[in-house]
Amino acid sequence: MRWPPTRFWFLSAVAIVTIVFPVAGPAVAAPKPNFVVIFADDLGYGDLGCYGHPTIATPHLDRMAAEGQRWTSFYSAAPVCTPSRAALLTGRLPIRSGMCDDRRRVLFPDSAGGLPQREITMAEALKQVGYATACIGKWHLGHLPQYLPTSQGFDSYFGIPYSNDMDRVADSPGGREAFWKPKTEYWNVPLMRNQEIVERPADQTTITRRYTDEAIAFIQASRDGPFYCYLAHNLPHVPLFASTEFLGASARGLYGDVVQEIDAGVGRILQTLRDLKLDRRTLVVFTSDNGPWLVFNQHGGSAGLLRDGKGSTWEGGMREPALFWWPGIVKPGVVREMGSTMDVFATCIALAGAKLPDDRVIDGLDVSPVLLGTGKSPRQTMFFYRGTRLYAVRHGQYKAHFITRSAYGSDKAQEHDPPLLFHLGHDPSERFNVASEHPQVVAEIRTIAGDHQKAMVPGEPQLQKKL
Repeated sequence: MRWPPTRFWFLSAVAIVTIVFPVAGPAVAAPKPNFVVIFADDLGYGDLGCYGHPTIATPHLDRMAAEGQRWTSFYSAAPVCTPSRAALLTGRLPIRSGMCDDRRRVLFPDSAGGLPQREITMAEALKQVGYATACIGKWHLGHLPQYLPTSQGFDSYFGIPYSNDMDRVADSPGGREAFWKPKTEYWNVPLMRNQEIVERPADQTTITRRYTDEAIAFIQASRDGPFYCYLAHNLPHVPLFASTEFLGASARGLYGDVVQEIDAGVGRILQTLRDLKLDRRTLVVFTSDNGPWLVFNQHGGSAGLLRDGKGSTWEGGMREPALFWWPGIVKPGVVREMGSTMDVFATCIALAGAKLPDDRVIDGLDVSPVLLGTGKSPRQTMFFYRGTRLYAVRHGQYKAHFITRSAYGSDKAQEHDPPLLFHLGHDPSERFNVASEHPQVVAEIRTIAGDHQKAMVPGEPQLQKKL
């Protein structure tokens, strides 16, 4: 039966009210929304068509942006993989969970640590209110059984436990030659289902398609909902692999081929939701864990007009593409307010009618008012950590750098007193230091940083633990 347009919009409005303001009395609540969170690896701010890339074609993500919201000041909580993923799943700065380090930036195959059991993941919080949960793709929060997704609130897991460039085979080509002409057999990375290795080395030429297949199968099996699907692609992190269908398809070379295959997978997932009549019950989020790995030249991505990339606390290292899609619910448009991957945690929990943990600091904020068109983002401040050290703070349009260091493999850290100050509205590329013109802003951000550091209680360090 087709609803008349007026009745359709009336029902949409009722759904929004029911989600945000539960009605007292005998009224039946709207079904809990489903969540699909798609997390790319090392995708740069400028790597999608809807963010201005001139040669990578991303029609499905572009349509997602047009039908939903495209955020332009959305940040990861770290400029590198492991801490960024810990923050996404817990809504907490990674220093609080011990999931960052100044020497070992991420977890490795010889690591003995992982995301502590005392942390509450989004999967664990949603399971408390009846959600089916699945983790698909790159985990990188601990490969030992007690740290795997199935021990962190996920009903099932299919993916690789750490980065696709780890477990490198000793007789593979030396230096970066293995990356310029990659073969699956150069890296003995395991593919796991739940806690069992089902393929080693993982066939990375088909892995993007298989992740998408797995996500679609989970959505179909969980159609009666509610469900939460966390799909974490291990690409376009090097080494780069694309399936036969996409090799040579992009004008941007292999990197573009990889991104276009991810885009096609997103299109398949969105179409599945439409076909199952779940699109108006499902919030889909697409973003990235950190900026592009610039030292890999054409095998790395682009941060567009932003400065630097992966590993740095300049904008290019932590400002990410971010799309929110939920037809009939999310108000379409471009959002220039501030948000963070940590906010996905708080927002989804609020929309699900669950409660945030009240026994710990949660850094994520509920940005559902922006999604629903009922208010502004509550995020006014962002803290930029590299490892365990606070390098910079953004408050409003201004960002102060107390320490700067370029992307991995480059210069040493430089401390700044007074800090460098940039107006990101006027100067998103962070080229013009205006500290001398705005001493009161510098003083205010100094106070914010000082108060934050005084209150910070770091978690037990996890990344230095070795087998």
